[in-house]
Amino acid sequence: MSDCLFCKIIAGEIPSRKVYEDDACLAFYDIDPQAPTHFLVIPKVHIPSVAAVDQENAGAVAHIFTVIAKLCRELGLDSYRVVSNIGEQAGQSVPHLHFHVLSGRDMTWPPG
Repeated sequence: MSDCLFCKIIAGEIPSRKVYEDDACLAFYDIDPQAPTHFLVIPKVHIPSVAAVDQENAGAVAHIFTVIAKLCRELGLDSYRVVSNIGEQAGQSVPHLHFHVLSGRDMTWPPG
């Protein structure tokens, strides 16, 4: 999708501080971190949000969760939160599926 911020990051048109990249996904540090460790993991295929996950693209989501677990182990994160906002009211500002991984501080419940 040509006007999608995350698609532009994937294409290298916008720089990012990469944590990880493979053929299916990209992980990079959030530009406005909400915790000492805060990175995003996104599929390279454009999926608008969790609401658009179906049988055809569910493998991309499963892969992302294996990458999240791997990265958290490598970064020594024993406790972390994984968040995906769906829709504007929930705080989704970029209409491309993404998972926030936050760690390094106490997380309150219920969230914001």
